[in-house]
Amino acid sequence: MADNQLQVLNALDVAKTQWYHFTAIVIAGMGFFTDAYDLFCISLVTKLLGRIYYHEAGSLKPGSLPPNVAAATNGVAFCGTLAGQLFFGWLGDKLGRKKVYGMTLMIMVLCSVASGLSFSDKPKSVMATLCFFRFWLGFGIGGDYPLSATIMSEYANKKTRGAFISAVFAMQGFGIMAGGIFAIIIASIFDAQFPAPAYAEDALGSTVPQADFVWRIILMFGAIPASMTYYSRSKMPETARYTALVAKDATKAASDMSRVLQVQIEPEQILEEITTDKSKSFSLFSKEFMKRHGLHLLGTTSTWFLLDIAFYSQNLFQKDIFSAIGWIPPAQTMNAVQEVFKIARAQTLIALCSTVPGYWFTVAFIDVIGRFAIQLMGFFFMTVFMFALAIPYNHWTHKDNRIGFVIMYSLTFFFANFGPNATTFVVPAEIFPARFRSTCHGISAASGKLGAMVGAFGFLYLAQSPDKNKTDAGYPPGIGVRNSLLVLGVVNLLGILFTFLVPESKGKSLEEMSGENENNEQNNNGSRTVEMV
Repeated sequence: MADNQLQVLNALDVAKTQWYHFTAIVIAGMGFFTDAYDLFCISLVTKLLGRIYYHEAGSLKPGSLPPNVAAATNGVAFCGTLAGQLFFGWLGDKLGRKKVYGMTLMIMVLCSVASGLSFSDKPKSVMATLCFFRFWLGFGIGGDYPLSATIMSEYANKKTRGAFISAVFAMQGFGIMAGGIFAIIIASIFDAQFPAPAYAEDALGSTVPQADFVWRIILMFGAIPASMTYYSRSKMPETARYTALVAKDATKAASDMSRVLQVQIEPEQILEEITTDKSKSFSLFSKEFMKRHGLHLLGTTSTWFLLDIAFYSQNLFQKDIFSAIGWIPPAQTMNAVQEVFKIARAQTLIALCSTVPGYWFTVAFIDVIGRFAIQLMGFFFMTVFMFALAIPYNHWTHKDNRIGFVIMYSLTFFFANFGPNATTFVVPAEIFPARFRSTCHGISAASGKLGAMVGAFGFLYLAQSPDKNKTDAGYPPGIGVRNSLLVLGVVNLLGILFTFLVPESKGKSLEEMSGENENNEQNNNGSRTVEMV
């Protein structure tokens, strides 16, 4: 396909793996590291927030966030992320990947700090301020999804492009793990400096005043890795595909990539070819777009939506698992800071044993067996394990069988990460035209965040016991955990079916996948026909 492709783009496709590839992975990956830290660190401190601001005198259990406050605190960042994915995805195609990338980073830095500075000692004021800044934090994080994926796909060579994009996404696992490790360190320091009795011994004294600093420090720490990469991001040149195919500045594309690849690329050879781009003027969601890419967009949005329903529903039984295996003792037996330590340790162990390995299995095999096979396999095993948990659910509730339940649970999320959780991020960055690539990735990612909200909060209500006397405080009756797991099994089964709408992009150039070299191919074929006549 090299004859039908701009020289600078072909040079990128066939380039050997070089230092600049790893630089791009680190720069884009640190954004995702920060995203994961910021999104998941809130789950480490929600119990602490409940103890500090919602303590009830005389209660046998520590204070906890009311259901509506808990949903807002945990979910408002998802709402911001969804909005940011749509907005910055569109803006990345209008203004360029590099300019918008810097904007999202600054929003993340400022809002991470502001989240920890949520003022007042009144519960409503603190929670309202926290939710406000976490919405805008999520807004910045949302922009990182389409931009990180698009930048990495447009910098990579076609042989190892899947591994490079999924390596950026795999930094999410390290971000989750870093959040847990940092929380462990902070909790250990505060518990040593300000010792306190367990809640059962002294309800009020179990939460020392200094505990209010713990959650603030943990939230604000997310600003550090983001700010560290700002300078490096500002020095990255705009991607050649955006410069050549969207901005139509062929000379600059050749100059930038000559410097990056350390080879000479002549702009004159590109200028003549780039003028052949005539019939590719159709707009987003036009009839021509829907004809060429409508099913592809349906495939990427539906599979990401279905995946995130299952992936973010893990809170259905996570607290029961942690309690069953002794990672998190009953809340009354700990003071407030010790509880942060135990929750952080559990999250770190889950990330270390299940989340991180799954991501890196994808990095290792995505360019070997392909995106389609990994996504299909992931959804298949998620379906199998969800049904295996659901059908004999009563069996797993017995104390002697809970270790088996933990193993099944871990395998479910291992195959989510060595499966659709990674591929749904990779594929939208490869199969759409350059001028729509960031937008379409943002739409696909936003569909996923919508699924995340359904999984995280819809199933939190749905999984409540049908017996209103057995529901958690403040929740209405639901359909129970067993039936919720059966529904999730069906969701994963649908993921298998919708995967067939997504094309395989392994080993193909971005222009071949998007159809952006079709005209050049036709022109070349036409000129050969004339010569033969």
